[in-house]
Amino acid sequence: MHAAAGGPAGASTAPGGGRRGIPFVMTGASGVGKDTIRREAVPALGDLFYSVSATTRGQRPGEEHGVQYYFLTPQRFESMLRDDGLLEWADYVGDYYGTPRAPVEAALAAGRDVLLELELAGARQLKRALPEAVMIFIAPPSLAELERRLRGRGTDDEAKIQKRLARAREEIRAVREFDYVVVNDELGRAVHEFQAVVRAERVRATRLRDEDVRAFLRES
Repeated sequence: MHAAAGGPAGASTAPGGGRRGIPFVMTGASGVGKDTIRREAVPALGDLFYSVSATTRGQRPGEEHGVQYYFLTPQRFESMLRDDGLLEWADYVGDYYGTPRAPVEAALAAGRDVLLELELAGARQLKRALPEAVMIFIAPPSLAELERRLRGRGTDDEAKIQKRLARAREEIRAVREFDYVVVNDELGRAVHEFQAVVRAERVRATRLRDEDVRAFLRES
């Protein structure tokens, strides 16, 4: 795990004065293993709200509406976009992806940390909307290994694989925009490093509120 250059996170509070949740953004090329890392890492991280994205791509075998994604028609997606119902959105190799705004804002205001799994364009939008977001990039050990994994999934035709690889090159070149990079060469190590990022960010001194410091100073 390598930290990229960047300023310290700022303390934040919810409207009622309590701790505001931390938004964690997870980005990486299609096929790099983001879903696997998330499924393995999140159960040990306590109360971490996973933001389910909306998409217009086809539903794959074994997927459920509202679990992996909210599967929407292009017309429904565009309606949410017009109504400002999406926190971010992107067009990824011909399909729309976006984050429903209301659940994320409600969780953060309630003091819950939120994990968002986004494509590069969406991650950039989210960072502009929520500058305090912690940005984590999941990288493959090499582009050749990423291609092997994409072909092994057996879900895309050759044209779509080539589109995904072209997009992966663009995403990897943007890695220095992120706060952390976790290389998914060995799953156990990648999961451990991802968990370490979340735990470290939760105990940043800059996230302390004035009342926290006063509690430390209490003498009786």
